[in-house]
Parts: sequence; C-alpha cells; structure tokens
Amino acid sequence: MLFTITGKHIEITDALRAHAQEKCEKLPRYYNSINHVEVIIDGSEGGKTSIEIIAHAEHSNDFVVKEGGEDTYACIDVAVHKLERQLRRKKEKQRNNKHIGAAELETGPAEAGPD
Repeated sequence: MLFTITGKHIEITDALRAHAQEKCEKLPRYYNSINHVEVIIDGSEGGKTSIEIIAHAEHSNDFVVKEGGEDTYACIDVAVHKLERQLRRKKEKQRNNKHIGAAELETGPAEAGPD
C-alpha cells in the first residue's frame, strides 16, 4: 500500500508522519483492495488543524474523510475511525449483495405456494 502525507501551511514532523502511517496501515483490514492512502494536513485556520484522508481502492472506489480540531494527533485518530466505519459499511454491502441472488432463488418457489 502506498502512503503519502502532505502538509499545507504546516511542517510535517517525523512523529506526525509515523503516527499517521501507523493508523493508516490498519485500513486494509477493513477493505482489502485499498492500494493508496493520502493524508492532507492543513494548518492554515489559525490554530485549528484540518485533516483529510483519501483512500483509493480498486475499481475507482475512493473514500474521503475530513476532520478538524485543535490537536492534530486526535484529528488523525478520529478521521481514521470515520474511514474505518466507511470501509466496513462498503465491505458489508458487497458481502450482502453477493448473496442476495441465491437467497431469492431459494425463497422464490416456496412463496408461490401450492396450486
């Protein structure tokens, strides 16, 4: 998985880079086709920091999360948590849609009843 971090109006320290990378490494657990994660940290709002995380997956699936607040580390944690929730929902929908056809085939004739 490719990981990039960009800072706008803020310097990205090694500790900040390591923290963001550590949190984002867990994302493929929730959706295994993620191949690139971008983290954009914007510190231009006078003391407030805004975080944007973009996860690129196969088949042009992009997941975007934005979070703002005072503490940069806490913002990264909350943004990654939101992204995990999005990925879980997407994976759950894929799994449910995969098996709908078989369930309808089994229940279809039984609902028709005897003639």
